[in-house]
Amino acid sequence: MIEVVALTGAALDSRLEDVARLRIDVFRDWPYLYDGNVAYERDYLAVYRDNPRAVVVGAFDGPRLVGAATGMPMQDHADDFAAAFAGTGKDLRTIFYCAESVLMPQWRGYGIGHRFFDLREAHARTLGLTEVAFCAVIRPADHPMRPADYAPLDPFWHKRGYQPLTGVVAHFGWKDLGDAEDSRKSLQFWSRQL
Repeated sequence: MIEVVALTGAALDSRLEDVARLRIDVFRDWPYLYDGNVAYERDYLAVYRDNPRAVVVGAFDGPRLVGAATGMPMQDHADDFAAAFAGTGKDLRTIFYCAESVLMPQWRGYGIGHRFFDLREAHARTLGLTEVAFCAVIRPADHPMRPADYAPLDPFWHKRGYQPLTGVVAHFGWKDLGDAEDSRKSLQFWSRQL
């Protein structure tokens, strides 16, 4: 039985290292190919610990963290992501940003992804926000590291009521596996009204 709960305060602080390692492990896979390190992850995740409007949701198999999802108001997140909305007429003060969802492969297909969205959307509502958005990396279909059996998550996101936002694309850099340095990636935004 997997328990999915929001982590705050001391519970979150004690699990930051676990969330960091989980992000590194899961994001190594396609389509992110992220070559991360724990020091960067600790700094990145401290923003969630220190922001009272942020949420981190953890999925636990007993005491073991097997999945995590993060989110915070868009206006509190990195400027690289908010910049994607320039010229759209959208008010960033009304948007909650679902930043990451990571889940160990053996736990996929059990409804945990839905619980991640349920809890983050509920958190957005408690903040009085009216729209939820997230973004997903765009990779070419002929990328040499794309698995032959890769199934995009688009059907899952559509089922949740999310739609891609035409022309709303963020640009953010990280180091891909096998690369010597960071490179900028494009990430497509999706959103839905609450």
